Amino acid sequence: MSKIIVLGAGMVGRTMAIDLAKKHNVTSVDISEDSLKRLSGKGITTLVSDLGNAAGIKKMVEGYDIVLSAVPGFMGYKTLQAIIEAGKNVIDISFFPENSLDLVDLAKQKGVTAIVDCGVAPGMDNIILGYYNEKMKLTDFECLVGGLPKVKKWPFNYKAPFSPVDVIEEYTRPARYVENGNTIVKPALSDIEHVEIENVGTLESFNSDGLRSIIYTMPHIPNMKEKTLRYPGHVDKVMALRDSGFFSKTPVELNGQKIIPLEFTSRLLFNEWKLKDGEEEITVMRVSLTGTENGIKKKIVYHLYDAYDTESKASSMSRTTGYTATAALNMVLDGLFTEKGVFPPELVGKHEKCFNYILNYLKERNVIYKKEEILLD
Repeated sequence: MSKIIVLGAGMVGRTMAIDLAKKHNVTSVDISEDSLKRLSGKGITTLVSDLGNAAGIKKMVEGYDIVLSAVPGFMGYKTLQAIIEAGKNVIDISFFPENSLDLVDLAKQKGVTAIVDCGVAPGMDNIILGYYNEKMKLTDFECLVGGLPKVKKWPFNYKAPFSPVDVIEEYTRPARYVENGNTIVKPALSDIEHVEIENVGTLESFNSDGLRSIIYTMPHIPNMKEKTLRYPGHVDKVMALRDSGFFSKTPVELNGQKIIPLEFTSRLLFNEWKLKDGEEEITVMRVSLTGTENGIKKKIVYHLYDAYDTESKASSMSRTTGYTATAALNMVLDGLFTEKGVFPPELVGKHEKCFNYILNYLKERNVIYKKEEILLD
């Protein structure tokens, strides 16, 4: 049995720890005792600790075979850097805003395999792209993805599988996409379109900064875009908050005290957006790739519809995100991927054996990606 340490015991972190504990010796670390108590009786060692100290991280991961980092995005980069400096292989799903490729030289120097952005999106969409980039001359890549509550609740018709701070970051960070070989930057929440999604119906899509590493690793593909999916009407309400200053990080004075609007808004939205125990939600994704293979123009589409698991009580977002990461971790432990450096998922999915391993791992856990192939004129 390998010794694994999971940093972060939030919704996704707990699901990953439980999955890994089926065949490994797992320790889960978090500052929240309440989060760790939810792992009671699961055969997992728990440790209460503040993960915000990089020096502490380096000491903490000593003695473990591999690390899984599921800390909040704002602390993800420094955490990953500390893990690499400790010489430990790592799978990361913190989705930090910094460029993970800046750590490539350090990882190679330390002899570390680090797979980053290893969730559902970014994550599985990158893996699919990496695989078909080896088989086809691609001209277009598009990913539409969203996590949604099954029951709509006014006014937002939304529940956040992650911290509201991380969701608001997605709503405020400028969105990049590639059009005709040029990187275009637009405000998040822009270019709203209505799309029909199988098993769900009409959703609205909008620009978000989801391409991340593939802007740098796949510069030969002339058109690439990722858009977030929500129920219709959600964007207008979020834009009203954003444009009224509720997401500002600039302090304002209220009754003689300085408050940061973003922190105030996040506190309010935490209860409004928080998924309650047992509350059912879904994850939907559509990944479309267009190009030629052996002179034949075709479009490959992968569809994901995943729902809350009533048996395991695991949310869909924690399953689709977490099991991608635990698949990658087991793949590294099994010796299927041994390259040293920092690897976004597209540089892992390019290997057919890795692509098949991860898809089969997910299928065993009932996370099913349906493939559609369309021949084009």
